[in-house]
Amino acid sequence: MTTIDWAPNTASVRKTGFGTAIADIIAMCGRELRRTLRSVDSLVTAFAIPVSIMLVFVVIFGGAIESDGNYVGYVVPGTLVLCLGFGSAATAVAVAQDVTSGTVNRFKTLPVLGSAVLHGHVISSVLRNLAACVPVLGVALLLGYRPRAGFVGWVFALLFVVLMILAFTWLSALAGLFLSVDAAASVNFVFLFLPYVSSGFVPVDTMPAWLRGFAEHQPYTPIIETLRYLLSGTAPGNTLWVALAWLAGILVVGVLGAALAFGRSVKE
Repeated sequence: MTTIDWAPNTASVRKTGFGTAIADIIAMCGRELRRTLRSVDSLVTAFAIPVSIMLVFVVIFGGAIESDGNYVGYVVPGTLVLCLGFGSAATAVAVAQDVTSGTVNRFKTLPVLGSAVLHGHVISSVLRNLAACVPVLGVALLLGYRPRAGFVGWVFALLFVVLMILAFTWLSALAGLFLSVDAAASVNFVFLFLPYVSSGFVPVDTMPAWLRGFAEHQPYTPIIETLRYLLSGTAPGNTLWVALAWLAGILVVGVLGAALAFGRSVKE
């Protein structure tokens, strides 16, 4: 079985065996994980900031929103989704750095799968964000969070989270192929802002009427509600299909857009 590079060498079309392509992707993934471990900023972004967001909402704001202490059960899914989006957005900066520094063009001259660099960014983002979920959930449990999902519920929640990370990361990778490093850093704002205008932290029906329509129909609300249902052991119903439709659409746009943009940027 062979795989054809998204961005073939201008001199010849490179065909790479499936096993070699997998090895290239694993090598690029290891490169990104090592870069994360060597960067204090990346480690803080991946682990400390999500925990800090959890503490801010539960400890500082929680008492004002729900004085009975049950707010932690409501806010954990929203915080997780916000943190996963925030962590995935870091891929935009990493990809922009590779493009602007000429790293992508250097990889083009090597006998490796050119698109492996993007796959490496995406896979390392999945692993990094899954690892970041552990301390967030740990802190939530210490604060009184008690999910009621059974084994099957946790499996579906994990698969849903992985799909979420893939969709957010591919969209971020697409942005990184077009933007400068400084501009790519602003992608974080989108992933940080939209969860606040959703059901992630307060019920939508508590919002002003002029804002409620947007909050109900933007992608974060069904995504957060689905994760909330899964972790609580409740069937998500139609909310699941709406969330899956949003994530599938984002994933398709991210993957196809990145494939086209990556091939064009390398040829140029």
